Amino acid sequence: MVNKSAITSAIASLGLALGIASGSAVAQMPHEGMQRSESERTSQFERIKQPLWLKGAVTVGGLGLIGLELWWFLLGKPKSRQATTQAGIQEITVTVDGGYEPSRVVVSAGQPVRLNFYRKDPSSCLEEVRFPDFHIAQELPLNKVTPIEFTPDKPGKYEFTCGMNMFRGAIEVQAADSTIAVQPSSVANNGKASALH
Repeated sequence: MVNKSAITSAIASLGLALGIASGSAVAQMPHEGMQRSESERTSQFERIKQPLWLKGAVTVGGLGLIGLELWWFLLGKPKSRQATTQAGIQEITVTVDGGYEPSRVVVSAGQPVRLNFYRKDPSSCLEEVRFPDFHIAQELPLNKVTPIEFTPDKPGKYEFTCGMNMFRGAIEVQAADSTIAVQPSSVANNGKASALH
């Protein structure tokens, strides 16, 4: 997984380098061009010539940033995990740190679900989580686990979002009879695997 701080520092370094390069082009303008009268300045613009390599670097950097954003928001596959069942409750911990991890949780319909949100990110956007289909909006205190419980009755995909609707996750509810778990073979059944429905 790509480290978000490494991406942020790379983008900041690229911006700093481009700022320094473009600043040196402006600083190299002759002074006599800057001392024109007010009427001459407003009637005509003077084109600043910049080297071709600088134009190419800015274009490549911009296309790279656009590609990174498209990959990040559209092509990044959501991390998915199945909730574990303990004492009749399907439970999973969701880490809130620059998004939701896992961002897709698989549960069974008709059984209670407990999502334990552990918020590590101090950004104000992630202070709240909302489940519009279940009419739930819950504050998430920093560095604490906040349990949210509900029971999905119907199979389907139910989204949850941050308070500003920027970060998203999903609860995939499957029909209760659609999951089949296969256990390893034992000596008693002569090497055949047994299935639990």
